[in-house]
Amino acid sequence: MSLSIRNQLTGTVTAVTPGEAMATVRVRLSGGQDLTAAITRDAADDLSLAAGSAVRALVKSTEVALATGRVDGLSIRNRLPGTVTALTAGEAMASVRVAVEGAELTAAITREAADDLSLSVGAPVVALVKSTEVSLATS
Repeated sequence: MSLSIRNQLTGTVTAVTPGEAMATVRVRLSGGQDLTAAITRDAADDLSLAAGSAVRALVKSTEVALATGRVDGLSIRNRLPGTVTALTAGEAMASVRVAVEGAELTAAITREAADDLSLSVGAPVVALVKSTEVSLATS
């Protein structure tokens, strides 16, 4: 199956916490980092998610924010440290490729944000993704 979502991170479910309507799913990515997805309980049931399930975490590049330093006081659970490997800037938007342990992410951010952060190849960054913006797929 082909998808337009560039960010597809492989991993294994380590925990599923079902709620009335939503469930949180903890995923250990191939690189060793943990990621949390907040999906509907129906989706978790339909995918038969349980500890040990192999999954792909899908994140649209427009849902990846970047920080250049430590981030405190923020509700975003998914914080993946990495290094900028490529930067393509247009008039309005920039595409930033970030190597994180065991994977690569793409962030689509405004050109102004890229300039304000002084992003360049080799710069350390933290990729931030809200749990509600992580979708899960099984094979």
